[in-house]
Amino acid sequence: MTTDPHPAEHDAVSTPVETATQNIASLLRLALLIAAVMLSVWLIGDVIMVVFSATLFAVILHGLARLLHRKTRLPYGWSLAVVCIVFVAAIVGISWTSGSDIVAQASKLQNALVTQAVALRNQLATWPQGRVLLDYLPSSLGGTQAGTGGQGGLMSLGSRIAGSMTGFLGSAFGALGTMAVVLIAGIYFAASPSIYANGILRLVPGKWRGKGREVMLVAAETLWAWVAGQALDMAVVGLLSGIGLWIIGVPLAFSLGFLAALCNFIPYIGAIMGAVPTMLIALSLGLRETAMVAALYCVVQFFEGNVLAPMIQRRAVQMPPGLTVLSQTFFGGIFGFPGLMLASPLTAMLLAVGDRLAPKLDDEERV
Repeated sequence: MTTDPHPAEHDAVSTPVETATQNIASLLRLALLIAAVMLSVWLIGDVIMVVFSATLFAVILHGLARLLHRKTRLPYGWSLAVVCIVFVAAIVGISWTSGSDIVAQASKLQNALVTQAVALRNQLATWPQGRVLLDYLPSSLGGTQAGTGGQGGLMSLGSRIAGSMTGFLGSAFGALGTMAVVLIAGIYFAASPSIYANGILRLVPGKWRGKGREVMLVAAETLWAWVAGQALDMAVVGLLSGIGLWIIGVPLAFSLGFLAALCNFIPYIGAIMGAVPTMLIALSLGLRETAMVAALYCVVQFFEGNVLAPMIQRRAVQMPPGLTVLSQTFFGGIFGFPGLMLASPLTAMLLAVGDRLAPKLDDEERV
């Protein structure tokens, strides 16, 4: 049996090789993890959005039930049951008492949008600059490219705008089915959150479970704060827009105000989405009313962006505007329209989780 006369020298020679091997293995694991995540997003992106939507709805139910529990001292299960009953009763009551009016208002709004889109195209065609603009626009946007004449293209544009804004629930049965899945799954998540949270923690290595539990609590609190703040923001914007349009004399004022509130769920981009249908309808009333509507939306958005949003963000979630817009572009490009809608809460959650996991910067390290 022989022994190595210089074991220390042997270890010193082999240590750099082992270190390089470990670094390569770490890089390979990271590359495989990134590839697995990208493949999952590509294959099951729609499922990821459904799961996140159900989680967001569960956070809403859980937050409301927790508030009711604190105020009334009811057990959490009974508080959640009361919240669900009130939620269902509100939907049934609105559908029973105002369902036909809502459908009629949505149909009128859709027809008005299509009519005004065609009228706008015809008005542009009477101006030399407008004809140049129509010549450069594709037919899908109402232009005259590819020799389509523009009329059918603009009809298609108006129908597409109206369909996306008002006819979504009436025409997309797949969306209704997805919504039902989100609601049912959200109720189950909210009823027993610990079961699902513990199931996720079982997939985490033991030494990281404490941090994993902390991260999940931070994510849930961030989503609840974002939803509460955004709900208040939507309510104020919708109310101010509806009352202002009613004072100006715009038809379907409160329907357009409700549409503005719904679109405001998507920060920044939603404000434009909610203003476009109103501006199209205001064009039929004259330039004076159109200018008043434009001024109204500018004032409402100025108030929302400089007064209301900062007040809400003091107690809710604060995100840089540039990051919000970039996140909408990023998630919208990956997941489509659902990604655009859910980009803000998803980004807020990721920022909060990253802030909790990442080490804090020292004063010397700050820019």
